[in-house]
Amino acid sequence: MDKASLFGVVAGTALIVITIMLGGSLLTFVNIQGMLVVLGGTLAATSIAFPTNELKLLFSVSRRVFKDPGDEMMEISQFLVQAMGTFKRDGPVALENIAEQSPTKPLAKGLQLIADGANAHTIGDILQTERKYMEEHHRVGQKIFSEMGKFAPAFGMVGTLIGLVQMLADLSDPDAIGPAMAVALLTTFYGAVVANLMFIPMVTKLDRRIQIEVQQIELAIVGLDSMNRGDTVQILKEKLSAFMNSQEGAAEELLQAA
Repeated sequence: MDKASLFGVVAGTALIVITIMLGGSLLTFVNIQGMLVVLGGTLAATSIAFPTNELKLLFSVSRRVFKDPGDEMMEISQFLVQAMGTFKRDGPVALENIAEQSPTKPLAKGLQLIADGANAHTIGDILQTERKYMEEHHRVGQKIFSEMGKFAPAFGMVGTLIGLVQMLADLSDPDAIGPAMAVALLTTFYGAVVANLMFIPMVTKLDRRIQIEVQQIELAIVGLDSMNRGDTVQILKEKLSAFMNSQEGAAEELLQAA
């Protein structure tokens, strides 16, 4: 779990709720019609903008926002060291048995290729193709969230206009104008909150996730190439630790591992 993403959502929501409660009742900001306009309109517009096969990718991509990639980098490195030990002890065919335990699909595929006798160049080419597919997959999700960040405030304004028209259609009770105006403005509030607390930050986070997953595939390529070269386990650790230097203590932990 990525603590920063979770903290951002919880802290942002808490600050908004506390601010509302300090100025009045939280129920004042609850309006079912406004929520339906913003959320329903955003989902409807997104469904129009993207084909079904791309919308299906949204859920798998969104999980990346709340998963800590640092844990994955360490997990991949440790698994590569374990795989190297198996390779040295039992030969390349044994890698086929542990490939299914791999933390990532590209690494599992690379181990299968070594077990099948593929050379380093072929493995590198195949994993680079995997990298391109992964980037395209994530860019689709990123584009969807980007558009949802635009649709939500727009439908917030649509809801406000609907409320204003309904209010102006009946001005017989001046005392009701103030509350009616407040309800009309709530949809703009919903649209702004959803866009700026969820959708737009997710676009930025996914951009970083893409960079990290590219790095993970490069890490796998380095480890698999090291196996093909016949390097020792310690040399493999040294190569992998170069990818871990950005994570405090991770490189040292990898080098010191048995």
